[in-house]
Amino acid sequence: MSEQMEQMDLTEHLTELRKRIIWVLLLFVGGLIAGLFIAEPIYQYLTGSPQAQRFELNAFSFWDGIGIYMKIAALFSLVISVPFIFYQLWAFVKPGLRKEEQVAAVRYVPYTFVLFIAGVAFGYYIVFPMTLSFTTTVTQSMGLEETYGITNYFNFMFNLVLPLALLFELPLVVMFLTRIRILNPLRLKKMRRFAYFGLVFIAVIITPPDFISDFLVTIPLLLLYEFSVYLSAFVYRKQLKADQEVENRYVRKDEDE
Repeated sequence: MSEQMEQMDLTEHLTELRKRIIWVLLLFVGGLIAGLFIAEPIYQYLTGSPQAQRFELNAFSFWDGIGIYMKIAALFSLVISVPFIFYQLWAFVKPGLRKEEQVAAVRYVPYTFVLFIAGVAFGYYIVFPMTLSFTTTVTQSMGLEETYGITNYFNFMFNLVLPLALLFELPLVVMFLTRIRILNPLRLKKMRRFAYFGLVFIAVIITPPDFISDFLVTIPLLLLYEFSVYLSAFVYRKQLKADQEVENRYVRKDEDE
């Protein structure tokens, strides 16, 4: 009987997870369609930047133009989907949370959009120009003629900007996982050396191979991690205090009886 109950619970959880994934996919597809209508002004803005004006961008395939519009639409859809993804994640784990944890965790959802946009801005306005300048300087020093395709330019941009935008979600992810008691500051401190290594590795990979560029990207990423540890400790202390209050109420109740 207990095995049947466990199987039913597992089936219900999988059904619930599938439903929420379907909702996310539906929103993403809707955002993709909407993104196609605004892809042109976004494209004009991106190709009108000082970085893009340095090159004569070419199309090497009949599908290059459509492909770029699709990539822009997909990025737009991801931007508007990120808060909804976090909301669906919260809704999925909600039954296992206390009421105060449910209320506290759902407050994080709007900030996912803010941090994602901050990550996009950091990647596009700081990391991308710096990296592009370095790579073109090396190319010119080798006496090579620069002939770039529009797909090359945008792929290079998105491969830098998107990972940074996702990394900027780290503080909220850590707070959320702390709130649902998967992470705590003690675990994060034990993981610090591995986290630092991973973040430094990411910074070195996506930036030019010079100390200044690595430093300018590594420091914000490390600060993000330390800020995440601080937020986790803040949430964890509040959890311990709430648990102590609950325990004290039970102790007083037992003494009264």
